[in-house]
Amino acid sequence: MGSSNKKITLVAIIVSLYMFSCVSSTEFEVGGEDGWIVPTSKTRGDAFNQWASDNRFKVGDTLRFKYSKDSVLMVSEEEYKKCKATKPQLYSNNEDTVFKLDRPGLFYFISGVSGHCEKGQKMIVKVMETESSTESPPPSSSSSSSSLPASTPKAKKSNAFKTAVQFSSSGFVTFAVLVVSVFGLV
Repeated sequence: MGSSNKKITLVAIIVSLYMFSCVSSTEFEVGGEDGWIVPTSKTRGDAFNQWASDNRFKVGDTLRFKYSKDSVLMVSEEEYKKCKATKPQLYSNNEDTVFKLDRPGLFYFISGVSGHCEKGQKMIVKVMETESSTESPPPSSSSSSSSLPASTPKAKKSNAFKTAVQFSSSGFVTFAVLVVSVFGLV
C-alpha cells in the first residue's frame, strides 16, 4: 500500500508539473462587436489601433477578422504607411479570417478595398514574448526599465472571443519521459 500511495503522489506531481508547461492562448475578435469595418467618422479613424492598444497579445494568440464585402491584408511597415500593398504577406477575403500570431513583434494589417485603409481601416498589433520564451529578466529590477510598458493593458472580456489551452512540445516530452520513468519503476 505504501508503494502504491507514493506512485499516486508522484503521478499527481508529474501531472501538475505538466499542466504548468501549458500555454493559454486567446482568440481576439478584431474591432470587438463591430468587427473589421471602415471607421464611421474622423474621430474613430484610429479605432483599430486603439482597440489593439487596449489588448495584450502574445505568441500563440489568434486574431479573428469578421467583415462583409471587404478583405484583410498583412503587410510590411512601408505598405502600412502608404496604405498600398504590392506584396502582402497575407490576403484573405472570405469574410471570416483567423490569423495566428506566431512570433513576437509588430504585425501590420490593412483593408484590401481601395480607400478603406485611408479612412482608418488599418491596424498595428504588437505581440509580446510569452514569459516562458524570455531567456532572462531585464538587467535592472526597476519597473521603469522593464521591457513591458508600465501600464500594460489587459484583454477585455468583450474583445476576447475564446481562450484555449495549447500544450508546448517540450512540456509534452518532459511529461512523457516522467511518466515512462514512473511506470518503469513499477
